[in-house]
This record gives sequence, C-alpha cells and structure tokens, in this order.
Amino acid sequence: MSAGPVPRPPAARGERGERGERGERGAGSVLVLSIVAVLAVATGAVLVLVSAVAVRHRAAAAADLAALAAAQSVLTGPAQACAVADRVAGELGGTLVGCELHGRIAEIAVSVPQRGVAGFLPDPVRLARAGPGDHP
Repeated sequence: MSAGPVPRPPAARGERGERGERGERGAGSVLVLSIVAVLAVATGAVLVLVSAVAVRHRAAAAADLAALAAAQSVLTGPAQACAVADRVAGELGGTLVGCELHGRIAEIAVSVPQRGVAGFLPDPVRLARAGPGDHP
C-alpha cells in the first residue's frame, strides 16, 4: 500500500530549490525591465530621427520657395531679391544664411532650427537654386 509521494521539506536559504535554481528569484523581472528599457531607448532614438528628418524637409521646402521668390524678383535688383527670399524663408520658420544671384539665377541657403527631442542636433542648412528654365 502506497501512501503517495513523500513531501520534501522546504529548501533552506541558499540551497537549491525544487527545480535546481539558486538565487534566481526575480530574474524574470530583471529581464522584462531590461527589455522595456531597450525598447524605450529605441523609441526615443526613432523619435529623434523622425524629428530631424522632418526639420530637414522643412528647411529644403523653405529654401526652394525662397529661391523661387528671389528668382521671380531678381530683375528688381539683388538687394530686393535677397530681401524677398529672407522674408519668405522667415515666414516658413527658417533663416536665410546665403543669397547669391548669378544673372537671373538665385542660389539660396536656408537654415531651420531643430526643436523638441532633436534640439541638441545642429540646425540643417539646405541649398536651392531657381531661375529661368533655359539656363543650366
């Protein structure tokens, strides 16, 4: 007649438990917290990258429109054309950092400040050229 399995006495502190583990209590929690930390850092890096790319595109758009505006008003004189480009760049959140006129061709450089999570990155400067279609 069998009375069933004999229960083991509880393992003393520091001794191997029923599954042969020693001092591994809470290891799953540490692993989960480590995975969450890695995911949080990766998410932050993606947010910085997306923000930086968006500002770069804004700078390119501001430079393009400022160059078109300068090329349109190039016949009024270089100072007036660069002033128009500066105003257009400012309205789009940028700063005109360069304005050169070569005949009827306007070459413009615009910078847009990084803000938010990507504020520590340098401000992107984008270049644009505009003028009549018959010039190279």
